[in-house]
Parts: sequence; C-alpha cells; structure tokens
Amino acid sequence: MIDIILIDDEPPARAILREYLADYPQFRVVAECANGYEAVKAVAEHQPALLFLDIQMPKLDGFEVLDLLDPKPKVIFVTAYDEYALRAFEVHAVDYLLKPFTAARFGEVLAHAEQMLQAAPSTQRSPMLAKKPLQRIAFKDGASIDVVPVQRIDYIEAQDDYVHVVARGAKHIKQQTLGELEQLLDPTRFVRVHRSYIVNLESLDRVEPYAKDSRVAVLKDGTRVPVSRTGYERLRALL
Repeated sequence: MIDIILIDDEPPARAILREYLADYPQFRVVAECANGYEAVKAVAEHQPALLFLDIQMPKLDGFEVLDLLDPKPKVIFVTAYDEYALRAFEVHAVDYLLKPFTAARFGEVLAHAEQMLQAAPSTQRSPMLAKKPLQRIAFKDGASIDVVPVQRIDYIEAQDDYVHVVARGAKHIKQQTLGELEQLLDPTRFVRVHRSYIVNLESLDRVEPYAKDSRVAVLKDGTRVPVSRTGYERLRALL
C-alpha cells in the first residue's frame, strides 16, 4: 500500500484526483490539504510516500511546501500552469501533471510513480533550485511556520548546515547551507561579503576599515558584519 496526500486549494481538483485514484487500490489517500500550512503538518504526521501537490496556493506555494519537508516524499506536481515544469524537475519531481488531464495520462503518471518508489523507496532531501530569485523564505519552527519576504532580510549567517536569517531584528533558523541559499537570492541585492555572511545591500549603511587588510560592514541597525577581501571586491562592484 502506497500512502498519498492530496494538496490543492480547490476542492474539485482534489475530488478529481480521488475519483481517478479509486481505480488504483494499491494507493491510499491518508490526508487532504487545502493549503501549504496544512500540508506541512499532514506530511509530518502521516509520512506519506507520495504527494500530489498543487503549485499556486495561498500562504505557501508548492515549492515552499517541498522546501520545508525533510525528508521529502516523492512528489507529483499538479497545476494548470506549464511555466513551472522546468523548476519542478529540478527539484526531482516524479512527474508534472498539467490540468486538465485525462484518465490515461493520470495512469501513466501513477505507473511512473510506482516504478520510482519501488526502485528507491527511501526519501531523500533535495536541494531547491530556482531560475527566478526567491521572493520569500518559509521557516518551520515546531508546529508553526513563518514566511518572511526577502526584502525584510538584513543579513544571513552560516552555522554549519544551518543558516540564521536576521530580518528586522528577528532571527530565523533554516536547515540549509549558505551556498545553497546564495544561489536562490537576487545577486544584485544580496552579497556574500564573507564566507559566513550574506548582506542585503538595502540594509547596508557603510563599510569601515577594521584591521590590516580587513573591513567590517555596518548595517543601518548598527550590526557589524565582517567583510573579507573578496567580499569587499563584490561590494565595490555593486556600489
């Protein structure tokens, strides 16, 4: 038996999935979710093998939901928009089901999913890749989820495999490397000024000498962030 969660903010869309799944008794729907918050909680509770996941939803979109899951189930994106297909496969989606779809197409997708689950039953964490810069970052803290617009971020500090994201004085923790997050942010706004720090240029007040061949970035709130020689060259190229 393969456990599934259906995640879509439109009840008719979930009803169609249930109707088609009725012909495949090896798949069992263990939960249905109408938004991303519900989805993160349901996945943690039920630990499904497979998600049918819509992309455009309120509160959290499908990619943000997937980013919060660890380990990640296999996922089939279900959407009416074809422009997300490349990004879906970059996060290792099983398939991309474009609405409206036929029963035959649905059967093909399920067969593909079943084959992948049999070949690799264990779930793995996948890096989130995106062609467009992030607009917001989702953080999971126990049962609560915070969504922070990137323009509110002042700086980001590396802590091993975690990052501390400081936004308007509030510190959020995310299990992600600084290098991975750097690739997702707008390079014209966020600058890697040090191997352990990324700074939002809009939060930068000035750069001061600190010691021989070293400098420090002073943010508008008074926070001081070390700046390496390479980081200073990056800043000079943008300022």
